[in-house]
Amino acid sequence: MSREGFIQTKMDFKLLVLYILAHAAAPITFWQLLDLALCDSGVDYFTLTEVVEHLKETGHLVREGELLVITDKGRRNIEITETSLPYSVRTRCDNNLKAVNEALRRQDQVQTSCTPNEDGTCTVRLYFADETGPLLDMKLISPSKEHGAALSQCFTEKPITLYHEIMQLLNTHVVQQQKRGQEHEKERP
Repeated sequence: MSREGFIQTKMDFKLLVLYILAHAAAPITFWQLLDLALCDSGVDYFTLTEVVEHLKETGHLVREGELLVITDKGRRNIEITETSLPYSVRTRCDNNLKAVNEALRRQDQVQTSCTPNEDGTCTVRLYFADETGPLLDMKLISPSKEHGAALSQCFTEKPITLYHEIMQLLNTHVVQQQKRGQEHEKERP
């Protein structure tokens, strides 16, 4: 039975896998790879699994925990051969990768952790960055692990809003201090 779609041979599958991994903003899981690879109707789970294992054996990719990471060898090979992958497949991959890459960048830019302390409290770390680097790196003590997890969740959902609210609060205090300083200057003879 012949396959439908542009991805027909094992070589096509290998190119597709390497293309996706090379264009992802960060390492991805097998399930993310499968979701992205399904942009072509010729792709199936079993062949994709087999190809990923083969690419690991040949040193084109490695598995780090749950994540698949393209190696330098894999990156060099796909740079040379990526035009062998049909243009329509590359275009669909690129379009699908936009959302995944945005999520991967956001995951890298917004980080939280909740570390239990001996006294039952929890140290919550909130980290937020943009393309230029860190904007906020703050630690708070929370009364419990559950409360710390809730703070982390809240920060993860709206990091930009909370960052701006913190800056606004601090700026309000800075302006008030500057006004007090100016008033003291006027009072001096």
